Amino acid sequence: MNTRVLSLSLLAVASLPLVAQAQQALVPAQSEIAFVSRQMGVPVEGRFRTFSAQVAFDPAKPAAANIAFTVDTGSATLGVRETDAELPKPLWFNVAQFPKATFQSSAVKRLDATRFEVAGKLNIKGVSSDVVVPVTLAQNGAQTVATGAFPIKRLTFRIGEKEWSDTSMVADEVQVKFKLTLTGVGKL
Repeated sequence: MNTRVLSLSLLAVASLPLVAQAQQALVPAQSEIAFVSRQMGVPVEGRFRTFSAQVAFDPAKPAAANIAFTVDTGSATLGVRETDAELPKPLWFNVAQFPKATFQSSAVKRLDATRFEVAGKLNIKGVSSDVVVPVTLAQNGAQTVATGAFPIKRLTFRIGEKEWSDTSMVADEVQVKFKLTLTGVGKL
């Protein structure tokens, strides 16, 4: 088995929250969810090709926000055919049993004019965990770009089971990074 498979830890990416308001829409072609794991100390980056969001967010009333995100775990890629073939298998994402990873916000807090904290539940491979995601918003015309990164522990979500649970091979911490372009968000 290719050690690049270990990069699967990146699936934590599925928990990426978006920021927008009523009638907001994700612009998939201008959005990405990536993950970075470390294999034997070397960073390995992957991404999810398919994800969606339902977002209701008013920058003036962040506490009333509702952000839901769904990631197709079968769309995970590390850019290497052999490794990508391993990701859907039971030891990693177990796509047959858990085809989707989800995030549902429970609270949104404004930190300053452009930065927010989105708390919620991330569910990957049937395991739910609380996460807090820092989000920075930037507006350009009718589009708002939400960016951020947050760590997850892959073993919490049973990603890389059995022989792949050795953290000297694949680190437990996976950094989830996102850039989400939205339309319909009110002025910051």
